[in-house]
Amino acid sequence: EVQLVESGGGLVQAGGSLRLSCAASGFTFDDYHIGWFRQAPGKEREGVSCINSSDGTTYYADSVKGRFTISSDNAKNTVYLQMNSLKPEDTAVYYCALSLQLRRWVRTYEYDYWGQGTQVTVSS
Repeated sequence: EVQLVESGGGLVQAGGSLRLSCAASGFTFDDYHIGWFRQAPGKEREGVSCINSSDGTTYYADSVKGRFTISSDNAKNTVYLQMNSLKPEDTAVYYCALSLQLRRWVRTYEYDYWGQGTQVTVSS
């Protein structure tokens, strides 16, 4: 059974940093994508970043470019999202998700497995 477990969320002041982790287990896929999404109250879930497990290609939403960095440790089956210069508008529940056949990384329906989410709150 594929499991994705997020951790690292919390409360931070504007301008601060957090590092989220997504630990994946229960699969032996060789080529897949891990995406980070977020959902604020009353808003749709939106793509934040994504990384390919094989070649390390990364993708970012315009709103986080230059502030967030996605990386992976394949030996640990863990993907990280380093979030710097956080803003109050980054406040949301952050989810990681795994896609086996990705065409457009921002499309939530292209992801096959989802974690339970971790809350990130940025105070002004």
